[in-house]
Amino acid sequence: MAEEKKTLEDLGEAVAAAAAEAEAPAETAEADEAEVAAPEPVVEAELTVVEPQIDDLGRSYATGKRKDAVARVWIKPGNGKIVVNGRDIETYFARPVLRMMINQPFGIAERADQYDVNCTVKGGGLSGQAGAVRHGISKALVLYEPTLRPPLKKEGFLTRDSRVVERKKYGRKKARRSFQFSKR
Repeated sequence: MAEEKKTLEDLGEAVAAAAAEAEAPAETAEADEAEVAAPEPVVEAELTVVEPQIDDLGRSYATGKRKDAVARVWIKPGNGKIVVNGRDIETYFARPVLRMMINQPFGIAERADQYDVNCTVKGGGLSGQAGAVRHGISKALVLYEPTLRPPLKKEGFLTRDSRVVERKKYGRKKARRSFQFSKR
């Protein structure tokens, strides 16, 4: 026990000495003169300018996801026409709530009827597909006009809604539902 205590004390002293050496400034005359002669200039942070990502056809592409739906979205300047899987938005998304949801990014960015949207959607149901298209449109808008990122991010349109259906487990009727219990 006494030997262990002694080695721990020696170890603690060694660590304290190493820390003191690391904190102590270099004691050379050259270092002191350099500090006095030339103070460090204040470097202003450079603003990084994000360049738009536009292909040869003048479009921006993004992938949007929600639940099991995946939307591939291309936007380009136009008069506001939205085509989903080769069909007009009014025929593909018959419910007005889904159409309103898809047009939300343009309203927030104040770019209503300024971009044409062409997208293909797979998987999930209509609600998940509408959410995936909205996510894809938001991401494509940011790639076309990087200045639109703050308002779209604030509204949460750039965040992928990661909630998915929980899988069914063995020994259960559904994901969590058990079979009916019978005492006798």
